[in-house]
Amino acid sequence: MISTLEWFLTIGLLSTVIALDLFVAVVRRNKDTSTFEAGFWTIFYIGAAIIFGLLMPRWASQQASKEFFAGWLTEYALSVDNIFVFIIILATLKIERQKQHLVLLLGILLTIGIRGLLIPAGATVISRFGSIFFLFGAFLIYTAYSLATENEEDEWKEGKVVAILRSRGFSTFTIALVALGLTNLLFSLDSIPAIFGLTKDPYVVTTANIFALMGLRQLYFLLESLLARLIYLSKGLSFILAFIGVKMIFEAFIQIHVTKIGGVGVPEISLEASLGTILLSLAVTAAASLYSTRASKVSLKL
Repeated sequence: MISTLEWFLTIGLLSTVIALDLFVAVVRRNKDTSTFEAGFWTIFYIGAAIIFGLLMPRWASQQASKEFFAGWLTEYALSVDNIFVFIIILATLKIERQKQHLVLLLGILLTIGIRGLLIPAGATVISRFGSIFFLFGAFLIYTAYSLATENEEDEWKEGKVVAILRSRGFSTFTIALVALGLTNLLFSLDSIPAIFGLTKDPYVVTTANIFALMGLRQLYFLLESLLARLIYLSKGLSFILAFIGVKMIFEAFIQIHVTKIGGVGVPEISLEASLGTILLSLAVTAAASLYSTRASKVSLKL
């Protein structure tokens, strides 16, 4: 059980890092981010998440550490897909590269705020209604199907709200912020049920989400050049979401004390199996994407 002091120290430390990132984004709002700089800070934030997860047993438990890594990997993978949609939005709205720093960080802060409201609500509902996993599981499977069947050009289209803001003379900066906010809300509706399918610990859910969102501003500039190469990312994410959705439905049956269906026992998927499936799916997705687009990489060099 995480004490109030441990909660306070964790949130205080993470909030300080986010505040520093906001300060840097404001200071450097008129400067370009180099690939080296973006890569360095991306590795830094990934390393920080790994160190945090490895040290977690000192104040939590070994189980919490495993749940953190499974949740963080899932949320980070979903955040990468979110970043690709950000790239499309900012390119479509023609936001100046220098101004993208602030738009991105404000969008990420908005995401943290949205999830900060949804996580306690989700934890409360799950604690009172274990059968809600049927609904969450079905929603994730539907989302997985949508991801697997969508076309690239359907990934983001200017919605009615954005069109209304444009017609009323709002600045492109404001329109981009609203578009990112609406996109963040939709992605949060996918990601929150996904992580609750791996852990019910509010501390793990909160920290995994924050670490998955930290450094996304730098990751944006790093992934811009990879947008055309990670062609199977949505397919890999759809498999992960479908897997977690099925896992949640199995768990929902167990919650209502149904251990057999048609004479077949309802399987309990271990956290180790979940973590292994997520890692393997991401590795296969990345390798297959890079292999299939290797010719385009060569042509770009030429």
